[in-house]
Amino acid sequence: MKEKEKVREIAEESHLAGLIDQGTELKGELNFKGSFRIEGYFQGKIYSDSMLIIGEKGKVEAEVKVGELIINGEIHGQLQARERIEVHNKGRVFGTLTAPKLLIEEGSYLEATCQTISVPEEPGPPSSDLK
Repeated sequence: MKEKEKVREIAEESHLAGLIDQGTELKGELNFKGSFRIEGYFQGKIYSDSMLIIGEKGKVEAEVKVGELIINGEIHGQLQARERIEVHNKGRVFGTLTAPKLLIEEGSYLEATCQTISVPEEPGPPSSDLK
């Protein structure tokens, strides 16, 4: 891959690709490229190679498989990150966390099972689910 293509790919991954804002409720499966922020309510499954940010007003009930997960709000479910999971001081986590790196800030609430191990390269749904 050429250097310009690598720079363009990094820039695309770091921009905010989407937002579920306060007052919005969604149910289903979410797939995205680039960073995604949730300030509203989401229930279902979330898959991405990129960063997912749960904002202070966000509430998520989901199976999550992403590149990086940053939690400032409330999340319930099985959470996997290929790179790291960060739970900031306003974050509330209920479920299972799996990532090679885990950061828990003082003041956060954690009712979870944690594993700091590597997760598979492809955070997407199992191949049998793809049609």
